[in-house]
Amino acid sequence: MSFVDKVKINVLAGNGGNGKLSFRHEKFIDKGGPDGGDGGNGGDVILLASRNQNTLAAFRFQKEVKAQDGKPGGKTRMHGRSAPNLIVAVPVGTMAVADDGTLVADLVEDGQQAVVAKGGRGGFGNAHFVSSRRQAPKFAEKGEPGEKLDLKLELKMIADVGLVGLPNAGKSTLLSKLSNARPEIADYPFTTLTPNLGVVDVDKDTSVLFADIPGLIEGAAEGKGLGHDFLRHVERTAVILHLIDAYNEDVASVYQTIRAELEAYQPELIKRPEIIALTKVEGLDNEIIDDLMLQLERVATPKTPIFAISAQSGEGLKPLLFSIKDTVKAVRALPTDEAERPNIPVLRITDTSDEWKVIKEGDTFLVSGQRVETFAKRTDFENEQGIQRLRDIMRRQGILHELTRAGIEPGQTIRIKGGYEFEY
Repeated sequence: MSFVDKVKINVLAGNGGNGKLSFRHEKFIDKGGPDGGDGGNGGDVILLASRNQNTLAAFRFQKEVKAQDGKPGGKTRMHGRSAPNLIVAVPVGTMAVADDGTLVADLVEDGQQAVVAKGGRGGFGNAHFVSSRRQAPKFAEKGEPGEKLDLKLELKMIADVGLVGLPNAGKSTLLSKLSNARPEIADYPFTTLTPNLGVVDVDKDTSVLFADIPGLIEGAAEGKGLGHDFLRHVERTAVILHLIDAYNEDVASVYQTIRAELEAYQPELIKRPEIIALTKVEGLDNEIIDDLMLQLERVATPKTPIFAISAQSGEGLKPLLFSIKDTVKAVRALPTDEAERPNIPVLRITDTSDEWKVIKEGDTFLVSGQRVETFAKRTDFENEQGIQRLRDIMRRQGILHELTRAGIEPGQTIRIKGGYEFEY
């Protein structure tokens, strides 16, 4: 399956089932009482983070994700069946973002769930409205429509170590030697076209997850080369491992170029703990290796571990792995500082259900408000008693009084946000 880490999907929760308008019919009883049952609720759409998923490729051709609708109510107060929730598995590290940039879900742990679209509630049948004042209601509610929204799913891999470096720095070779990952390896640039994950066993008790990020070049943060599309996968790594080819003319300049691209993409990345590994040192004299490491030491941040390794011969790999293990362990043990978290917009829920507004446009009066809009969705506008119930609700909320103050006349149109209209 090909690697896909960005998709746009249309999410539709299930509609609620309509309530039933029904009256009891029994032998020897001419006119029985109301017995219409309630409709079932529509299904929610739930995203589930699963470690068994590693790509969003399943959504490349399935752009619409829709939950089932609730069943309508039946006679004899029979309740319609509620629809099952639609659980959609996505890779761990998936973010769901709405069109306006609001973060809807950020799934960072295996098994974590988030409801991204809520199913509509089922409508009440006419049996629900029986009271001392209304003994034979001849109306029932419609089910509420389920939530609909367009989402952008974006995968940001969650790995312990992110391998970064110029093309052909030896990232894929190192990953293939240390883990069971089998990335494509060749002697030309950009052999890695997608991020690769590999689990590396450091010792009996410790495993570390590596992410091989496609090679970066100068200007990657502005869209040059391939690395720009995959820099996001470095964002959640605990440690950044710089791989620098020992045969580069200026190893210090290479290191500074990669750090500059990381900073241009996200300034916080250069504050991340890092380790430098000088690669492909097999066959080089110790004097040359020491000189190259000294060049790196001069430009690296203080106390940054620097190693000389060869993935082919295995030279220097064990000390490197134990340094990675200790650094990852130290980072993961740190308490999360709220102030250092990325500034991501999060939806804040406030209770505005009782707020409403009336605006006059010509002979039409526009009414908006969460509570009245909800009742309008559930109203059968082909049933006069159903409309009268909506009027009663608007009267209790004070909306009809405000309409009178605004100068509404009999026969003029009341339009409730959502496209619902009826005469005053």
